[in-house]
Amino acid sequence: MTKKIVLAYSGGLDTSVAIRWLKEKGFDVIACLVDVGQKADFQKAKVKARKIGASNVYVIDAKNNLINDFIFPALKANAVYEGKYFLATALSRPLIAKVLAEVAKKEKAKFVGHGCTGKGNDQVRIEVSLSALAKGLKVIAPVRVWDFASREAQIRYAKTHNISVTATKKSPYSFDENLWGISIECGVLENPDTEPPEDAYQITTDPVKAPKKPVYVTIGLEKGEPYSINGKRLTPIALINRLNIIGALHGIGRSDMVENRLVGIKSREIYEAPAAYILHTAHKELEALVLDRELLHFKDIVALKYSELIYNGLWYSRLREALDKFIGDTQKNVTGDVRLKLYKGTCSVVGRSSKFSLYNEKLATYTEEDKFDHTAAEGFIKVWGLPYEKR
Repeated sequence: MTKKIVLAYSGGLDTSVAIRWLKEKGFDVIACLVDVGQKADFQKAKVKARKIGASNVYVIDAKNNLINDFIFPALKANAVYEGKYFLATALSRPLIAKVLAEVAKKEKAKFVGHGCTGKGNDQVRIEVSLSALAKGLKVIAPVRVWDFASREAQIRYAKTHNISVTATKKSPYSFDENLWGISIECGVLENPDTEPPEDAYQITTDPVKAPKKPVYVTIGLEKGEPYSINGKRLTPIALINRLNIIGALHGIGRSDMVENRLVGIKSREIYEAPAAYILHTAHKELEALVLDRELLHFKDIVALKYSELIYNGLWYSRLREALDKFIGDTQKNVTGDVRLKLYKGTCSVVGRSSKFSLYNEKLATYTEEDKFDHTAAEGFIKVWGLPYEKR
């Protein structure tokens, strides 16, 4: 009897080759395209999957799910891996796993597949998520077991079997894109001492070539979630898309990093995440205005752990769920406006306001309006320094 497998399909090189390869191994392949905001012609990809050999193709619109259930919780947590990566790909993987499990249940499939490599993080994120969501599903990862020694070998195989691919020997970059950002690797980027060529970047303007005049944007947030740009309320999808366009034009959101992968190796990747960069900047600045010192500082510790849980594929863990409860409580007063200046690759905060602000100008000022009790400082310093006095 033919074995039925639901394959996470992107339309790219790996998963396109995987359909044909799985067919050759005797599988009935059901392709599953999850729309998380990537720029793609889903109808064309659907036709392509059928042409390669998929018996059925699902296209699932999961953009709102991605924002409300994954992106916004990560934003409220200030989750940024190793200070540079806004976790766009990492946040989409547990969602894709959830969709795969749902389609497999509907199709009564015993197998699910993905196009992740054996030394990447995504294989862990998808498979650990699947194990937490569904019992009994078996995972097939073609890229981990097939005989192709390189992407060039895959390209040759694709050409031999009339599978159209965008990757070439001249430009062998691998991309992963969603609403929250783009991950770019392979090719000359594998040398950490090589400056990324401009053709590697997909949406952002080179800061040197960005507009000569800055643009100012005001982000409105309510309980930690962004809802408006320059006073205009937008849907979450429209808001993120708009900030991606504005930010990309001004060269905002590029990251070039050597990161520590979960599997124990270091990898060099570049990222583009204009909206994520802008919104994280705005969110952190508003928190600085409305959260007290101890809560703000402790939340930084939580942010580090939260980012590691996402990166390491542990979204469906009790710890992440418990941290969400803490983070949710911290966001009660994170409501207000943050004004930002975007200019040639920089995103600078130039103003912030909130009805919950803890900033007291009469205590902070050095003018005649100063209400701070300076005479209390001597006693405070004496008590604070007692443990460190030389005896």
